[in-house]
Amino acid sequence: MAAPLSDTPLSPLQTIAVIGLGTMGTGIAEVLARAGRDVIGVDVSEAQAARSLGALESSTARAVQRGRLTEQERTAVLARIRVSTDLRTAADADLVIEVAPESYEIKQQIFRELDTIVRPETILATGTNALSVTRLAAESARPERVLGLHFFNPAPAMKLVEVVSSVLTAPAAVTAVTELALGLGKEPVAVGDRPGFVADGLLFGYLNQAAAMYEARYASREDIDAAMRLGCGLPMGPLALLDLIGVDTARTVLEAMYAESHDRLHAPAPILRQLSEAGLTGRKSGRGFYTYDAPGSATVVPDALTPLSGGAGTAGRAVSSVGVAGSGTMASGIAEVFAKAGYDVVLAARSEEKAQTAKARIGKSLSRSVDKGRLTAEAAAQILDRITPAGSYDAFADVDLALEAVAEDLEVKQQLFAALDKVCKPGAVLATTTSSLPVVACARATSRPQDVIGMHFFNPAPAMKLVEVVRTVLTAEDVHATVREVCARIKKHAVDCGDRAGFIVNALLFPYLNNAIKMVQEHYATLDDIDAAMKLGGGYPMGPFELLDVVGLDVSLAIEKVLHREFRDPGLAPAPLLEHLVAAGCLGRKTGRGFREYARR
Repeated sequence: MAAPLSDTPLSPLQTIAVIGLGTMGTGIAEVLARAGRDVIGVDVSEAQAARSLGALESSTARAVQRGRLTEQERTAVLARIRVSTDLRTAADADLVIEVAPESYEIKQQIFRELDTIVRPETILATGTNALSVTRLAAESARPERVLGLHFFNPAPAMKLVEVVSSVLTAPAAVTAVTELALGLGKEPVAVGDRPGFVADGLLFGYLNQAAAMYEARYASREDIDAAMRLGCGLPMGPLALLDLIGVDTARTVLEAMYAESHDRLHAPAPILRQLSEAGLTGRKSGRGFYTYDAPGSATVVPDALTPLSGGAGTAGRAVSSVGVAGSGTMASGIAEVFAKAGYDVVLAARSEEKAQTAKARIGKSLSRSVDKGRLTAEAAAQILDRITPAGSYDAFADVDLALEAVAEDLEVKQQLFAALDKVCKPGAVLATTTSSLPVVACARATSRPQDVIGMHFFNPAPAMKLVEVVRTVLTAEDVHATVREVCARIKKHAVDCGDRAGFIVNALLFPYLNNAIKMVQEHYATLDDIDAAMKLGGGYPMGPFELLDVVGLDVSLAIEKVLHREFRDPGLAPAPLLEHLVAAGCLGRKTGRGFREYARR
């Protein structure tokens, strides 16, 4: 029987067994050996064990070529790793990390066998990201020495390690494993035992919603992935990421999450089951949401769903002059974008003074570009000369495209569209930059709904490459074609979507942010740990709470309410903590306090 662990400090974990030598197990073995640990790799398949050794040799050889290891260090690393197909070779391990397939039966069998093999003081860690660590621990003869140690793929590159305690885990075991993670150069985050933990708990709900969005044919796989990369700065789009993770693995994780949460956002999208059962599991099989040139390859090849380059579609209308309505940051940013692309721009606001102020803001932006060497002073002057400020929308009489960027208030926008309908010439395209309101409601405020479309730019407009092009059921084909052509000319990446709340980006982003708030509300993890988990484990440029404070909690709450009202899903109801902070006037950076406090300027 294992000795009590309550106050007993453990000796350093020097000899470590890794059970399961797939991609993750091999990566963990490399991380351990490069940190000076002795590694025993075990796999039931002799061929897989040999492949793992080959992969380690190749990986360390690349590290030498890149100057990250010397040849002598590489030799020492490889000498610290031995592989076997016999679990009994783990007998002398101080720590065992299992990364076997996500199956209770397989993992429990491994743990039962290890109980009879390893020393009483050995710690057993599971690499699961979907199964209950508590349930696995309860099956062990040493539950106080069982915990979760969740690395992220690729293990050598990803900094995050989630250290997962069950109610049975002794603190000394957690401390020993946390110190090991720090010694490996990783960032350990302590979390409790629930499916998905922090990073995957947030990530897989988002991936599931993206799969459901694609399955509903709301947008193409290419547009969904481009929208999240360009609109949120993510390293990969959600469908490409599902292919990398494995569609079958994602389905398993979501099943486990749904079994605990009963949240419909975690109920696996049917397409995940269909692809899994057809063997279309992603990169590893050569086909998933995308098609790859070979199993295991990262190279996407064209298939029947790949959009035709160029396309044969409808010709757009001629656009040489553009009207931008509004005087805020977004309006001036959009006007700058069009002027840089060579368009004559009328920048109209409710007064001449507001329009002049907006033009002055553009002038400052262009000056910064000159200072950074991105523009010449002459080019900046020419761009600014293309912008004509106006204190009345009557100045839009001759524009070919009128685009509004006024307050996100449906009544305000409808009044503006009614005014544009009277002022703009026949055939002019009328566009709204709304991020959450129904485009068709703006269209119906005019006598020409066929000429109305959504063009959702992202802030800051000059820097962000994405524009969501939103067609209503009434939008004419040539209006859509016009906007696509205009986006190409202003060097923006256009993605097509239909007229429903959130479009692509916000419909996927804000439920993820809302779920992060719920984690804090339920005291599952801290703000700092959640932000660190998503940046280090998911490659996100900002953690969810950093982003919420930048966007504004009031803006975030408004979008959450729109999504909940449209889709009627209880899982989309705004987290009460978000509502309380907004009611208290804690709106983020703009008020000096949101989820965090900020120094007043």
